[in-house]
Amino acid sequence: MAFAEILGYAAAIGTTGAFIPQVIKVFKTKKTEDLSLGTFVLFCVGILLWDVYGLMVGSFPIILANSITFTLALYILVMIIKNR
Repeated sequence: MAFAEILGYAAAIGTTGAFIPQVIKVFKTKKTEDLSLGTFVLFCVGILLWDVYGLMVGSFPIILANSITFTLALYILVMIIKNR
């Protein structure tokens, strides 16, 4: 495995893993009033675009990380909208 690919997987684990505590907190508390709707809308769009880019260039670390991160961020976005 090339160093660049290992670096990609490490970045994927870091950025995707960063969302897990927030998802757990929202899941447990059901509280989202301190989270920004605009931020999560823009973040979900950005992550979705990264996912499309990953598909276009055939980068599995980008595809994997952004698919998982999009799912986690979308859950939070849905909860923010639901709790308004």
